[in-house]
Amino acid sequence: VQLQAFGGGLVQSGGSLRLSCAASGFTLDRYAIGWFRQAPGKEREAVSCFASSDGSTHYKDSVKGRFTVSKDAAKNTVYLQMNSLKPEDTAVYYCATDCARIALAEYRGQGTQVTVSS
Repeated sequence: VQLQAFGGGLVQSGGSLRLSCAASGFTLDRYAIGWFRQAPGKEREAVSCFASSDGSTHYKDSVKGRFTVSKDAAKNTVYLQMNSLKPEDTAVYYCATDCARIALAEYRGQGTQVTVSS
């Protein structure tokens, strides 16, 4: 039973990446899935949320219009499509089965590094 976050990498400013959060051993249908990030020297922050109950999505103001969260139920995976990336998006990104506080999540994926060069 695990949650895996992957898909990070190095990209130039203005580029795109798609992060994946894949669950095994349990279904994501019961959970809201949160994406969080933590930049060096900064506190972890919530970036986006996908509510499996109604398909609603929520975003941090600074990523609205650039990031899109979605879910593929057949693949038991939630995606975070990140477009128009900026250097300030550089961080380790995590997914978890909680949208408010990653520490409260029943499951949490390992982080994936996103680096945006200027």
